[in-house]
Amino acid sequence: MSTSGIDQMLRELRSAAAQAGGGARDGADAAASGTPDFAAMLRSSIDSVNAAQQHAQTVQQAFDADAPEANLQEVVVAMQKASLSFQTMVQVRNRLVTAYQDIMSTQV
Repeated sequence: MSTSGIDQMLRELRSAAAQAGGGARDGADAAASGTPDFAAMLRSSIDSVNAAQQHAQTVQQAFDADAPEANLQEVVVAMQKASLSFQTMVQVRNRLVTAYQDIMSTQV
């Protein structure tokens, strides 16, 4: 069993943690105030979830086509990673909607 997939996943997790810790700064206002740009971070997260789902689909199709480089372990790991990232994004969305509803119901 190869550990290259696990090593790659660890590198991706460390990279994501470093990015979240440093925060992506897009606009001049965000850079001037020293705060991370929430929209850019959310967009980046959505893009990474989409990439994980596309990768899982590609690996699954390669396995279904009996490609010699595709193995079952890689397919299962990619599909679980895509599923977990999607579920996490759904929970983030639910919390954002709840926060928005709380703010909108606050009396001024």
